[in-house]
Amino acid sequence: QVQLVESGGGLVQPGGSLRLSCAASESIFSFNAMGWYRQAPGKQRELVAAITFGGSTNYVDSVKGRFTISRDNAKNTVYLQMNSLKPEDTAVYYCKGRWRGGDYWGQGTQVTVSS
Repeated sequence: QVQLVESGGGLVQPGGSLRLSCAASESIFSFNAMGWYRQAPGKQRELVAAITFGGSTNYVDSVKGRFTISRDNAKNTVYLQMNSLKPEDTAVYYCKGRWRGGDYWGQGTQVTVSS
């Protein structure tokens, strides 16, 4: 069973930064793609950023230029660097990996942007 464990969430002021981590129990090279999703209260879960096996990345328009997805192959970890955070970025952030045809989710980490 593949496990994904997120960390790095917390409370930050508008304009601040956070880095989320997603540690995988399998080599991240074995994933077709990995991504970060978020879900705010009363809203649908949305894709924030994704990275493919080949290293291609894509972002939702609202975070382009502020968020960066990356990976550390040696640590089997995918990161989401979030800069210039806004109150509307407040949500639970989830890591998802596509592994051998199945989708696996982490437990989520809360990010709250507030003064």
